[in-house]
Amino acid sequence: MTRIGLISDTHGFLDEKVFTYFRDCDEIWHAGDFGGIEIVNRLSFITSSGEKKNLKGVYGNIDGTDIRAEFPEQLVFMCEEVKVMIRHIGGLPPKYNPETRKELHLHKPKLFISGHSHILKVIYDDKTNCLHMNPGAAGKQGWHKVRTIITFAVDGKEMKDCKVIELGNR
Repeated sequence: MTRIGLISDTHGFLDEKVFTYFRDCDEIWHAGDFGGIEIVNRLSFITSSGEKKNLKGVYGNIDGTDIRAEFPEQLVFMCEEVKVMIRHIGGLPPKYNPETRKELHLHKPKLFISGHSHILKVIYDDKTNCLHMNPGAAGKQGWHKVRTIITFAVDGKEMKDCKVIELGNR
């Protein structure tokens, strides 16, 4: 079983509470708009023991060359037996943007993660046979009212134990 901490749209701000919620996660996935390399560095060493976490992520529309040099626009990978696709700007079921629709059709993931909208969503898309997750926004910039993250687990082919965590008001 792989425990995941899912975060997006930090915009250069990382709440200390994230360290508590992600402490027992095996991997941290960031769906873009890090807002600076210091967020990458802090998320990579989120354990109290200082061990390095496996951080996967994509760059977002506000990210500069430092983030874009380290992270791609899109990631497609296997987590146990689940094919995962992450893009910052994706839309949501069934209103994906054209590029995302094309990529979903091409890769056929079982889990699609996006950010950008600052709107927390966990929704199953019957048309693509894919679970869509958007963790909302963990940063203070944007129009969202509450900062959110998600934790969940991948166990073989199964995605389970999904928890939405509210970090507090923006």
